[in-house]
Amino acid sequence: MNQFQIVTDAVGGSVGLSALVSTLPLLTFFIMLLGVKARAHTSGAVALLVAGLVAIFGFNMPTALAISSAFRGGLFGLFPIVFVILTAIWFYQITVASGRFEDLRSVFDKMGNGDVRIQAMLIAFCFGGLLEALAGFGAPVAITATMILALGIPPLKSATIVLIANTAPVAFGAVAIPITTAGNVGGRTLEQTENIAAIVGHQTPFLAFFVPFIIALLIDGWRGVRETLPAAFVIGLSFGIAQWWTSNHFAYQLTDVVACIIALGAAFILLRFWQPKGVDALRERLDLPEITAADDKELTSNRVFMALLPYAVVVVVFGLANLGTAIPTWLKQFTISFPWPGLDGKLLDAAGGEVNSDYSFAYINNPGSLMVISAIIVAIIYMAFNENGRYSLTWGQVGKEFVDTAWKMRWSALTIVLVLALAYVMNYSGQTVTIGEFFANLGPAFAFFAPILGWVGVAVTGSDTSANALFANLQVTAANHLGLNPDLMLAANTTGGVVGKMISPQSLAIAATAVSMEGKESEIFKKVVGWSFLFLLAICTIVFLQTNVLSFLAPVVN
Repeated sequence: MNQFQIVTDAVGGSVGLSALVSTLPLLTFFIMLLGVKARAHTSGAVALLVAGLVAIFGFNMPTALAISSAFRGGLFGLFPIVFVILTAIWFYQITVASGRFEDLRSVFDKMGNGDVRIQAMLIAFCFGGLLEALAGFGAPVAITATMILALGIPPLKSATIVLIANTAPVAFGAVAIPITTAGNVGGRTLEQTENIAAIVGHQTPFLAFFVPFIIALLIDGWRGVRETLPAAFVIGLSFGIAQWWTSNHFAYQLTDVVACIIALGAAFILLRFWQPKGVDALRERLDLPEITAADDKELTSNRVFMALLPYAVVVVVFGLANLGTAIPTWLKQFTISFPWPGLDGKLLDAAGGEVNSDYSFAYINNPGSLMVISAIIVAIIYMAFNENGRYSLTWGQVGKEFVDTAWKMRWSALTIVLVLALAYVMNYSGQTVTIGEFFANLGPAFAFFAPILGWVGVAVTGSDTSANALFANLQVTAANHLGLNPDLMLAANTTGGVVGKMISPQSLAIAATAVSMEGKESEIFKKVVGWSFLFLLAICTIVFLQTNVLSFLAPVVN
């Protein structure tokens, strides 16, 4: 079979027309989901079919390559994405089966004096950010959604909260892989990549500051914002400042780790001297059970330690696997990698370079496997220290929870596989990059629209890393052509991507599964899409200002 080369003006010799046609798969997905009200996996299947037709008839991609691209994306959707989500939810279910999760709820109740608004800030934003820093790949949404749900917050609100909270930390997620990818694909030096991180560190703190306020607003309206103002202010401000400082003056790979720990510490100190008012009235309004004195008295230090232990284990396991050089380097050898049948050597990008279609899966050092290791460690400890059967847990229960979780998320798993198949067909056929080139041709206005490329990329793929891999080179080329700062444009792509994550079909499916709303992804989408657009507008404005009046926040490194 001859090689296939991406052509960005394949439809009618026009980039604009080609870009318009390229939006059909995404439009199909959301029309099916929101207009037709089809289930997510049905919407994904129809959108995949449309993407294939556009690839074959619009971009002249050979049918065999289009089909092979879909299978390549589908496998990536299964391993690691579905695998990560499955293990994350299973990990949580183990803590529930042991009975220890009720103690964790009590810990958060005690820390926030029973105020679920503050507890949601700590769980979804601070703890979720820590998980994003170490894991990524949907694990933070899956884990924190179940925890927020367990506080007594309704499923739809729980899903909305965690998706919005999973924004500001994403750029530096998984040890800042999105930024490292942007630098590598964009051909930047180490110093320039660090500059990209520094510029992102001038953008995302603005989002971070407002997220706790939005969480309070979603749970309890403007009354909730007023009553939790000190906590929201301290958590948002401390997170934002720590994110800025670490990305600009320390190690950008550790930005989220430092920011989350600082924010949690600041919240802990604040709550020693200040307590929210109206908690009893709040719990009555939200129909939550009262916190009794007996509960406080019974919660011993040992029970608190054991309740927090699973998440400490997660942080340690992920930290050992991803931080430093010795262990991560050693773990790299445990990787399956092979050329993808039917695609190897047959795909060329718009510049004529060969597209790498190899499949690679690190079967130990991936978030899913690390969650399995963490779960086994926690299960062993819980079985050994069960307080004379009070917290009984058996291997049979552990196995049953895994099977039950896998069955529960079967349709969401299919949705994710189909969505990733859709993304790869769009990527390999040139549909995604054509949309990107259309925006790059907007001239001086490109500075304002640059974040939209990242937003589109993440909306399609569900990954800020993938969006940077798609558009980094295009952002640099456009910046050089227009006399803009390439590092700023790469930062814009990264930050624009983080606010597109909440509307990604992949993220919607993860959140829906975690809160038992499978098939109701459209309801979640309606709740988050407005926030996504609002955040995107804010990022576009910030980036545009960084090209002129705020240029001191986007230094140039040659």
